[in-house]
Amino acid sequence: MAPPAPTRVLRAPDGSASEAVLSLADEGPVVSVGIPRRQVAFGRRDRRRAGYDRAREIAERRGFEPVERAVGGRAVAFDGATTVAFARAEPVGRERTGIADRYDRLLGDVADGLAGLGVAVERGEPENSFCPGSHSLSGEDGKLAGVAQRVRADAAVAAGVLLVTAADDLTDALAAVYGALDVPFDPETVGSVAAADGPRDATRVRRRLEDALTGDGPVEVVDTAGDGAGDG
Repeated sequence: MAPPAPTRVLRAPDGSASEAVLSLADEGPVVSVGIPRRQVAFGRRDRRRAGYDRAREIAERRGFEPVERAVGGRAVAFDGATTVAFARAEPVGRERTGIADRYDRLLGDVADGLAGLGVAVERGEPENSFCPGSHSLSGEDGKLAGVAQRVRADAAVAAGVLLVTAADDLTDALAAVYGALDVPFDPETVGSVAAADGPRDATRVRRRLEDALTGDGPVEVVDTAGDGAGDG
């Protein structure tokens, strides 16, 4: 029996990019965990809102570069220092099934990684959270992580965002952006790893999460420039 294909780890200098991991997923799983530059990443649902242009202007005025992402529905913010983006892509068969399984495995691995840092989470989210969706992880103080998925003919990527801390400028920017989009958002629902008694060191969290997403099998590191656009 042939040995399993290694999980390739994409270490882009500026975070996780779903298109980059998808492009490498033809032969086996690819993982990327990084800290994207300071930005607000808008989803496709945001682009259909009447207040989209104003929301982009608000993000830029607050020092967050407005970008568009292919995975996910609503806007997420990255502060450039303590917000982690993660993605795992893998090949899919012609039938393009397994969506629920990919969500379950990724959320389970993220939860296991956080448990290794002393952070207890459960699936679900408070009402009016950022990037609302059922594929989320929350602690006692609020939502820490959200995951979305994109499926192509040959590969699928599940990607998300994890808040190590929840700085006031990030929460305030999200509130202003969601207000412009006329999408309900309660800043009190924003949680973080640090608020759940975990570490404040984003590099430590990033490394632990990468280990959790790659598992115990062989790993091959791939360095690439990437595009730095966050997902989730």
